[in-house]
Amino acid sequence: MIALIMAGGVGTRFWPASTRSFPKQYLPILGDKSMIQVTFERLLPLIQAQDIYVVTSQDQVHLVKEHLQEMPEENIIVEPVGMNTAPCLALSLSYLGRRYPPDTAMVVLPADHYIRDTKSFLKSLKVAEKAAAKGMLVTFGIKPSYPATGYGYIQAGEELELGIQAVQQFKEKPDLQTAISFLQQGNFYWNSGMFCWTLETLKRTFASYLPEALSLAGTITEAREAGAESKDELYFQMPKLPIDIAIMEKAANRAVIPVDYGWSDVGSWEALDNLSDKDEDGNSFKSGGLALNSKDNYVHTSKFTALIDVEDLCIVEGKDALLICPKRSSESVRQLVDLLKKEKHDELL
Repeated sequence: MIALIMAGGVGTRFWPASTRSFPKQYLPILGDKSMIQVTFERLLPLIQAQDIYVVTSQDQVHLVKEHLQEMPEENIIVEPVGMNTAPCLALSLSYLGRRYPPDTAMVVLPADHYIRDTKSFLKSLKVAEKAAAKGMLVTFGIKPSYPATGYGYIQAGEELELGIQAVQQFKEKPDLQTAISFLQQGNFYWNSGMFCWTLETLKRTFASYLPEALSLAGTITEAREAGAESKDELYFQMPKLPIDIAIMEKAANRAVIPVDYGWSDVGSWEALDNLSDKDEDGNSFKSGGLALNSKDNYVHTSKFTALIDVEDLCIVEGKDALLICPKRSSESVRQLVDLLKKEKHDELL
């Protein structure tokens, strides 16, 4: 088995700590190691460092080298520009298909997710590898712990074999009532954005549903390997689609492995607060603090922070900016970043 870590995102919902020059996956958000380092090391009991790859944008290559010094530099697959998961997987497939046999199983992971139970995670990869060997496009469905409206869902159907079910359909992020109905039905799982398939199965699927991306990626990779004139400009012709919409929603040979290993996509400051240690009043301080008549606050600063008479706040320090908002509004940080772009505060992004 080989692994591909997708690390090209900017992490706008983690502004101001996450910026274009230093995105979320390179931050030590939980503990002393960056999220991409934790993702990489989580794989090592099962997959050797030389078989782990990272696909990222050109402007993040130096960060990948800095954070993953155990990984060979040639294992960095470079996107000319960050696009979406379908283009980056087409490019990665073109590169990896020249280095490994067609029946090689590949697990695909985002760089910035949290998984509490590593042992169960690795066990699920072994299950996925067996299903992938049978020609399945495998995804990992997280057993929902509450009716989340911020995740897409996977509806599972018949059991194909122990621990593996057919995928009936993918559902986009629901409203609250729909999410509640999903939980009541009992066969809906959060879409984790993690996948497993063989290189040959993925190639055949791209050929069926996104042949232009496969062709463009092949041309780019051939030019790179031949040392010929760059064809990277062709990457801009790629359909800017997520792999779910481009392929997974259309394919027939789909399977889902329901898992429950303390997963989070750590998609907002409020989500990070839910994973952080707290004092008896529910306050979390990254660098120490004191709370007077204050509760349920999340403080991510480099300084000792004192709070008086406040509740349910996110207080986040970046290099050049400070964010203060109610925790319930932390999903709106992306809109704030859009406003900063509109107002041309590029120095803060």
